[in-house]
Amino acid sequence: MSNEPDFSNVQSSVTSTEQITGDGGGTGEQSYTVKSGDTLSAIAKQFYGHANKYNVIFEANRDILDDPDKIKPGQVLKIPAAE
Repeated sequence: MSNEPDFSNVQSSVTSTEQITGDGGGTGEQSYTVKSGDTLSAIAKQFYGHANKYNVIFEANRDILDDPDKIKPGQVLKIPAAE
């Protein structure tokens, strides 16, 4: 008999190691920290499956963004729940 733990029946639904934090209010909003090379279109594709939904993220972050083409590494963006 081995003292090694058996994890053969462990299951998970996590598909990414990207840190996702909820707002705690039950709205489903998440946050995303911009990395070098990111674009709002690429982030929208990651979260919504469609790059053309970048404007949803832009509008949710108008308090920190003036231009959808000018995001910077380190910025923490609000990602509204998919509709």
